[in-house]
Order: sequence, then C-alpha cells, then structure tokens
Amino acid sequence: MRGRMGTQGSPVKSYDYLLKFLLVGDSDVGKGEILESLQDGASESPYAYSNGIDYKTTTILLDGRRVKLELWDTSGQGRFCTIFRSYSRGAQGILLVYDITNRWSFDGIDRWIKEIDEHAPGVPRILVGNRLHLAFKRQVPTEQARSYAEKNCMTFFEVSPLCNFNVIESFTELSRIVLMRHGMEKIWRPNRGE
Repeated sequence: MRGRMGTQGSPVKSYDYLLKFLLVGDSDVGKGEILESLQDGASESPYAYSNGIDYKTTTILLDGRRVKLELWDTSGQGRFCTIFRSYSRGAQGILLVYDITNRWSFDGIDRWIKEIDEHAPGVPRILVGNRLHLAFKRQVPTEQARSYAEKNCMTFFEVSPLCNFNVIESFTELSRIVLMRHGMEKIWRPNRGE
C-alpha cells in the first residue's frame, strides 16, 4: 500500500490519524457550504461517486497531532437509507446538521437519530446548527437546540461557514470525543507492525 501513497515516493504520512465523519441532515441545510468552506480540503472522492454524495478531506490539529478527516455528505435525499447504510460502515463520527432559519430541518433531526441508532449505533455524534450569519431569520432558539442536544447526549455548536465561525471547532470537538472514546494512548501509539 505504501508504494501507492504519495506522489513524492515518501512513505511518511502527512497525518497521525485518519477519521471518517458523516454529515447528515435534510437537504438544503448547508452541509455542502460547510465542506466548501474548508480551505485545505481536497474534494476528489476515492470512489468517484456522484450519486448525491459529496466527499472532502481536511486535516486539523488536535493536541499537537494531525488528524486527517474524511468528510462525507449524504445530502439528505429520499434514498437516504440505502446511501446511509453503505456510507455509515466504518464511520467514527456523525455531524447532525440543521439550518437555524428552518424549523422543519431541526424537527427532522429526530428522524436522523432513529436512522443512526439503527444503522450506526454507538457512533459519537454532535448537533450542528448551521447558518448562524442568518441569525436575524432564526426559527430555532439556541437554548432549545442546546437542551435537545443535552437530552440526546450530544455536544452542540452553531456554525457559519460564511463567517468561518465554529466549523473547525465542531470537527475538532467531534474528533476529540472519538479519540477519547477509543483511548488516545492506544490510537496515538505508532503501529510497529505487530
């Protein structure tokens, strides 16, 4: 595998750990906006899929370690179940995204949680209220979303990719939750080929 990685012929990886995250939520909540806002994100999908799946990678710093994230946007289409089943395999974290100016998209989070519980039980998740820059059109009060997140054992962020606000922070927090759950010591220890 090493020979295929990197065009420089260097076996040195540009990250310490790789995580796969899914972005789920109704269509038009701005999941694509979140992915597009990532300056260093490469968007070529390794599987060259175009059937409603957006894919991007980005690298964040967490406690001095480089964590490469594979971000998959399942785009909220009707055939979600089939798509989600195939893409939830191996997912280590899930961002549940709604639009703070769209009450319907927040009410729909219950349905997404049911799907996740069925197809990706136990995978850490966070709740993300998108489009904070449109707060003057807000339909979902911050406190209501926060208490909903607490009730469902999730961390909560309001973000604005347009203003570059809280997007990386939400990815970093989900990464921290995932890595703590798996035991950072185990994860960070370099693989010596055992």
